[in-house]
Formats: sequence, C-alpha cells, structure tokens
Amino acid sequence: MPISTPPRRRSPLGPRLGAASLIATCLTLLAPATAGAAAPPGPPGPHNHAALQRQLVDLVRTPGGPPGVIAVLSDGRGSRVVRAGVANLATGRRPEAGDHMRIASTAKAFSGAVALSLVDRHRLRLDDTLRKRLPRLPRAWGAVTLRQLLNHTSGLPDFSQAPEFVQTLSANPRQRFDSRRLLDFVADRPLLFRPGTRYHYSNSDNIAVALMAEAATGVRYERLLQELVYRPLGLRHTSLPQGYRMPRPFLHGYDVSPPEPPEDVSEVLSMSAVWASGGIVSTPADMTRFIRGYAGGWLYGSHVVREQRRWIPGAASEPAGPGRNAAGLAIFRYTTRCGVVLGHTGNTLGYTQLIAATPDGRRSLTFSATTQINQAQKPELLRKMRAVQENFVCALLRHRR
Repeated sequence: MPISTPPRRRSPLGPRLGAASLIATCLTLLAPATAGAAAPPGPPGPHNHAALQRQLVDLVRTPGGPPGVIAVLSDGRGSRVVRAGVANLATGRRPEAGDHMRIASTAKAFSGAVALSLVDRHRLRLDDTLRKRLPRLPRAWGAVTLRQLLNHTSGLPDFSQAPEFVQTLSANPRQRFDSRRLLDFVADRPLLFRPGTRYHYSNSDNIAVALMAEAATGVRYERLLQELVYRPLGLRHTSLPQGYRMPRPFLHGYDVSPPEPPEDVSEVLSMSAVWASGGIVSTPADMTRFIRGYAGGWLYGSHVVREQRRWIPGAASEPAGPGRNAAGLAIFRYTTRCGVVLGHTGNTLGYTQLIAATPDGRRSLTFSATTQINQAQKPELLRKMRAVQENFVCALLRHRR
C-alpha cells in the first residue's frame, strides 16, 4: 500500500527534506500500482509542436508540477524534442535530450532485456526457478520462476518495504548497500501468495532477475547490461552507478511541495539501495534508442517476443501509463484512444518517467518530468499527466480524434 508522507523537519540533507520524509517519498514507487483505468481523453484537434508544448507548459505551471519536462518523439526518420520549464532552477538552463536523469523503474525493462536475451541464448529458461538458480534464497521462495518475476506474479515480499531497510536508509540515505544482498531484508518472510496467482508490483522481483542472470552466466549484472543492452542498442550515456552523484550535465530532480519552494533532491539517494529495480542513469536520447529496440523486440528472437507479450489485463505499471494498462514480461501495453504502444513507467525521488514505442519499434516516445508524480502523492497531477501523455502518443501515431 502507498506510504504516507509524515510532516517535514529539518535535516542535514536540506532545509525541508527530513530522512523519514525522504524514505516515504522514495518508497511510494515501491507500492503496488492501483490506477489501471484509462485517463480522460485529452482535447481534440491537431497535435502540432506548439499545441504539445502548450500542454507541457501547463503541466509545469500546475501547483506541485515539475520544474521541467522534456519529451522526445521519434518516427525512425528523425526526432523532435518538446520541452517546457528548466533543467536547473538555479541557472535557468532548459532541458536537453543529452541530459542525464534517474530513470527510476524503467530500469526494470533493462533487467528484462538482460534476462530475455539470455533466454534467447538458452542460458536461462522462463521456467527456471529460484531453487535452481539461487538456492541460497529462502526455500519457501524456491518455486518462483523467472517468468513470474518478470511479470510481477511471484509473490516475493518487497525488500524496500522492510522496516530494517527503511530504518537503515533513513539513517543515511547515501549509504552504500551491498546490492546483491538486498533480498536479505525480507529473507525471513514467506511469499505473499502462491506464485502465478496474482499480480503484485514488487522491487524484489527485479533484484532476483539480475541475480539469476549473474548465476546463469558467472558475469556481473553491470557487464551483462553493457554486453547485452548498451552496446547492441548504441547506448553511450547509460550506466548503473552505486553512489549518489549524477553525471554532468543532468536534469535536476526536485521535491515540489507547495507552498514551500522546490528543493533539489537529485543527489540525495544512493543507487545501491535500488540497483536493478531502479538505479540506472540515462538520457532522453539514450532512452529513445533503448525503447525502440526493446519494445520492437530487436534484442532477441520472435519466440521470446511472443512470450514477453502474454498480457495480464488491468495490471498497471507504477505510476500507471496512458490509457488502459496490461503487464507482460518486464514490459507493459498501453492501449490509448489512438492505438497501442509498449513500454514502462517509473517514479522516484525527483523524477517521473514514461518510455513507449510501437510494437515494431519504429515510433517512440520518451517523456521525462523532474518531480515525483504518482497516485499516492499527487493523484490529480498524475491524472493530468496521463492525459497529456496520451495526447503525445496520439501525436506519435499521427491520429486525429
């Protein structure tokens, strides 16, 4: 369930962002998604550049809205960038497609890409179990399969909700964790339900996916990302750091909680605390290349693509994407009024992300906002943003209402 944000108090990390508030804010992305319904249709009419930009400007000007938004629409022949607001409130610099950003839970698509590439190479099977690949994990979890981890039907308890994890991170948000031991925080807990019987979005799933990939290959997850994802898709500005520093230049992420002024939270949290579930740093340009290849199935054969696209209706990403949501294997289907795109969303402290592309990968949308927007914290703003995102999908697909 969503975690409420307690009253703010002074902290060494900033004038307004107390440690407990920080953790509650961050961990909202870890709660199960609850908003799978379609967003209300956006305004009719042409989706030209000026009209799209006006919608982003309106989003930035909304109380509690992001200081900056940037969207990249690509049709294979070229890309257009639509933006509003600023990348850095201190300098007034505008957002650019080459700016680094925290991609939040869209990083789960990267762990999916690694795992499915290994399935294609017969190094892993979708029916491989935790008992087979990771016997050190609790015996009670042993029947969970790779497939169930990838479509969030595993029943694994979420490490990020464990009191000990929350207390440790609250005491020092920049602490470096042993990312490969994050599941230890819930090792004493049983499964939440029998594997395969329910959809429940959990960050533990993608930690386990990365660990299975390492166990099957004897290669560290960071190198697998490089060899199986970054290099094939030409991603030159994407990485999985362990610390809290951001590569320069970057989109600054903000805590926006009126009436207080926005607070820069870009470098508050250690990425070792989320690792394969949300720790990747990338750019809008690189994410455009990624989602075209990933949604288009360019990294593995058609037999794997078919398995990836076995949909669970109504299962939403977090936050929910535009239109009606359905879950596949580390990918979601967004059925909008103008057509279908495949992708992933994410939100974390200071950032909200949507990456989506047509099923052939020829057209894509990357949509990045520089504050955290989700159902638990800002439901009305999320509703508005989803409507805007649907209009961008319509512009991408060149439909008229």
